Amino acid sequence: MDTVIVEAPGRLHFGLLDLRGGMGRRFGGVGAPAPGVSVRVAVSPASDVVAEGSESERAADFARRFLVYHRIRGGARIVVERSIPAHAGLGSGTQLGLSIANALAELYRVTATPVELARAVGRAKRSAVGTWTFAGGGFVVEGGRRIGVDDDVGPLLARQPFPSSWRCVLAVPDAPPGVSGAMEARAFAELPLPDERDVERVSQLVLLGLLPSVIEGDIETFGAALSEVQEINGRWFSHAQGGMFAPGPSAEIIRLMRECGAPGVGQSSWGPSVYAIVDGDAAAESLSTRIRDRCAHRVDVYAGPFPVFSRGQFSRGQSP
Repeated sequence: MDTVIVEAPGRLHFGLLDLRGGMGRRFGGVGAPAPGVSVRVAVSPASDVVAEGSESERAADFARRFLVYHRIRGGARIVVERSIPAHAGLGSGTQLGLSIANALAELYRVTATPVELARAVGRAKRSAVGTWTFAGGGFVVEGGRRIGVDDDVGPLLARQPFPSSWRCVLAVPDAPPGVSGAMEARAFAELPLPDERDVERVSQLVLLGLLPSVIEGDIETFGAALSEVQEINGRWFSHAQGGMFAPGPSAEIIRLMRECGAPGVGQSSWGPSVYAIVDGDAAAESLSTRIRDRCAHRVDVYAGPFPVFSRGQFSRGQSP
């Protein structure tokens, strides 16, 4: 019996573009795939939906959503062989859902774009960064959801590969989980609208700072623009998360990354995961060591180039 195996990296969310929606769209965002953390699922056809491994209940729910959405009278056996840390700001739910949707589309010969995969499993309700990093990696910019369109997914505006020497250092501290689910929906509903000048500044930083510098390999300009986007977003979300960054280990590690001279630093989504972007393996290894040695909290640190995937990464095999 055929088994489809799909693997996809976690995603880093570098920041939102617009919480105001003054031009008819909300959210939008920038981000990239994360090094060191990934989801891997093995999916085979079955008469019913059964799942095992970590996140098994969530995996089964995604499969049922996909099958109902496409009116498929079949099931699936899902083995979650590896998962992304949940509620850590790394897109664990989106990457799991898209991986399962991609596997089922392959098994049942459903032609579906990344947007259609996301709709089928109920993802990209706000951010579509995870959808577009799943679809191809690189530095991505997405254009936000149209206000009043329930199943809208932010369109991909730009995708640029990172310079080959750039490295990402990802730190996932042992800290309270980030905001998610119903709590996240309430948090967004209660956030005060940002100043329009802040929204304009973020767009300027993305268009004239982040995109040109990633194309030209200018890590100092990229890092400065990224850090400013993070600071502006941090002010937007400080009402909900208790500070510019998640208090405790996340804020502590970001301070340490800055002290160590990392060109660009930030928190992914609600955290607690934080990251730095540096140039070269030596810089990445040095920063990783200093985080492990100097952080007062238990922390998992991953370092490496930004992963390059194309619509997840799948293969066919035989189920046991």
